[in-house]
Amino acid sequence: MGLSRLAALHGVATSYSPSPDVTVSVPDDTVIAVLAALGVDAGTPEDVRRSLVAAESRSRLLPPTVVVWAGEPLPPALTALPPGSTVTVEPEPADGPPAPATSWKVPEAASSWKLPGAAEAAPDPAELPPGWTPPPYGVHRLHVRTPEHHEATATLVAAPARVPQPPERTHGFLVQLYSLLSARSWGMGDLGDLADLAAWAGRTLGSGFIQVNPLHAAVPGKPTDPSPYRPSSRRFPDPVHLHVESVPEYGHVHDRATLDDLRQDAAALSEAVLNKGALIDRDAVWELKRQALELIAQVPLTPGRRAAYCDFLAEQGQALEDHALWCALAEVHGPDWHSWPEPLRDPRSPATARARSELLDRVDLHCRLAWLTATQLAEAQRAAEDAGMEVGIVHDLAVGVHPAGADTWAQQDAFAHGMSVGAPPDAFNARGQDWGLPPWRPDALAATGYAAFRGLLRGLLAHAGALRIDHVMGLFRLWWVPEGRPPTDGTYVAYDAEAMLAVLVLEAHRAGSVVVGEDLGTVEPGVREALARRGVLGTSVLWFERDWDGDGRPLAPEKWRRDCLATATTHDLPSTAARLTGDHVTLRHRLGLLTRPLEEELTEDVTGTAEWLALLARLRMLPEGDGNEEAAVRAVHRFLRATPARMTGVWLPDTVGDRRPQNLPGTWDQYPNWRLPIADPEGHPVTLEEIAASPRLHGLMEVLRPAKARTAPPGERPA
Repeated sequence: MGLSRLAALHGVATSYSPSPDVTVSVPDDTVIAVLAALGVDAGTPEDVRRSLVAAESRSRLLPPTVVVWAGEPLPPALTALPPGSTVTVEPEPADGPPAPATSWKVPEAASSWKLPGAAEAAPDPAELPPGWTPPPYGVHRLHVRTPEHHEATATLVAAPARVPQPPERTHGFLVQLYSLLSARSWGMGDLGDLADLAAWAGRTLGSGFIQVNPLHAAVPGKPTDPSPYRPSSRRFPDPVHLHVESVPEYGHVHDRATLDDLRQDAAALSEAVLNKGALIDRDAVWELKRQALELIAQVPLTPGRRAAYCDFLAEQGQALEDHALWCALAEVHGPDWHSWPEPLRDPRSPATARARSELLDRVDLHCRLAWLTATQLAEAQRAAEDAGMEVGIVHDLAVGVHPAGADTWAQQDAFAHGMSVGAPPDAFNARGQDWGLPPWRPDALAATGYAAFRGLLRGLLAHAGALRIDHVMGLFRLWWVPEGRPPTDGTYVAYDAEAMLAVLVLEAHRAGSVVVGEDLGTVEPGVREALARRGVLGTSVLWFERDWDGDGRPLAPEKWRRDCLATATTHDLPSTAARLTGDHVTLRHRLGLLTRPLEEELTEDVTGTAEWLALLARLRMLPEGDGNEEAAVRAVHRFLRATPARMTGVWLPDTVGDRRPQNLPGTWDQYPNWRLPIADPEGHPVTLEEIAASPRLHGLMEVLRPAKARTAPPGERPA
């Protein structure tokens, strides 16, 4: 009983429910290990008693972070303060003159106070604390002093009620950027290709957005982990995505012969991928780009470019310096900072400071590469906007980072060491999942006013029309798996979802960006409702949208939710052609991934697909009849367009009939995850230029474009 109480006080679950009628107890050893990762000793019954007394006797006048929402009653943390308490808000620094601090006294009844929204009319004085000037949206310092002279300080997050919203209806493409090679690529897709795709899709197809995979910085290695969802840093992008020739200094490199040789080698890499069946080799691409970028870095910046670079350094501050130093140290000591000389494992040690001076040139190079990449990210978003896209580039936030990477080195106190994020056993994976990503400590986030989360979001949203959040349920709770234990022996750890959402809404508001949450799989009751209240769109994938509370049949289009991104597939699922033909089942059979006989799996798959095709036929969305794969793909997307979904996403490989998944969960070296170029139905890679000219693509997109776009006269941009 004592352990359960201690766990509850720290947000650690001692049981969970994989389904409404099932409750599973968490092993005590797991609870003890998770509490230890949170700095709570529960190793013996006496330790539990001691920790419990300490936790229960620790009275706080205020929680570490307090949230106020525009137009909503103030939280109990403020309204329940002792009458007569003095509350003072010190606004955060912002552009322009500093806002003065404001103070007020807590009266007997304060439950009706509200923070007025920025666009609202003057609030009713009865709804505000007497003498209080509402703070602007932002993150501020909050001080409280009671009549008994007790004092407390906390972070105050003042947020709008909702994130910005997308247009009423829009469609766009989903693509793994590395897989999109053009005639000018250096062996993998890059930011130049992204800008070109956006410019073409916006102008020619009337598309409203392009969603890409996470472009976070990877952990270097031999080989590098190809997964974009296990990065070194989520705060900074990876320069492997740079389009080298678009860097302004490229044309002024003196050693043209070496640069030309590198370009020829890059062309050979692309040739091997596009015409010889080679996989995308990220390491080979980076080796060529690294050499070229080092030559480019020798070219002096013009005064204007130098000023822009200095502004970037000032804006990014310590976070960029830490990231660049980690990159430089990794070149010398290897990519796992746990194996570095002990003094260098501390980013604030004197030895690390000396190393920074000794490696100053390399640190500056990595800072410059981050700047160049951010610049091209901005150019891609600008190209999308110039093409008329209402949203533009949708960036992707991975759920975590590599345990050996730059973020865990620079922010060691923020992570729970010895823990990994994953998923509990469910209907799709009886063994659960361990993703190998150390989780953030909720107590450390709260104590710092969510500074790491704020910085991460601000960096990602700087050049994003929208942000997709992978496993958005992680804002509420995460499945922690102690090191050395199977995923089945994990447990849920809760986060302050109110604070996490407030920071997300605030930063999205500042950037003017839409937010899409990936809410597939096991979702805690109330999570989707809380996200919807804040304007965060969900994700709906056709094959999973069934009447689960009724007959289990495919959900009619009018019954789909409106506030979502509706798609036929994702990067972790089969392409639509593979789903329709059953190829995804035979692929898993060949790799030994099925848990039942092939015949059973095929029968179930065919039955499920047939139900969807029958619905499409009844709705007269499949006029060509069953048996025509290309027509069926069009019908699936015709159905998506018939739902009320605000955003409709088309998996770019679906436009050319690609049958291969980009990632096959449950595999590592059995399948070339994250290394495949987009290909046609026969598996022959196709370039961006070929995709743009594909009759199959244009036939599919006619389904999604509104009537006025289909009938626009030549030379006029479709709406």
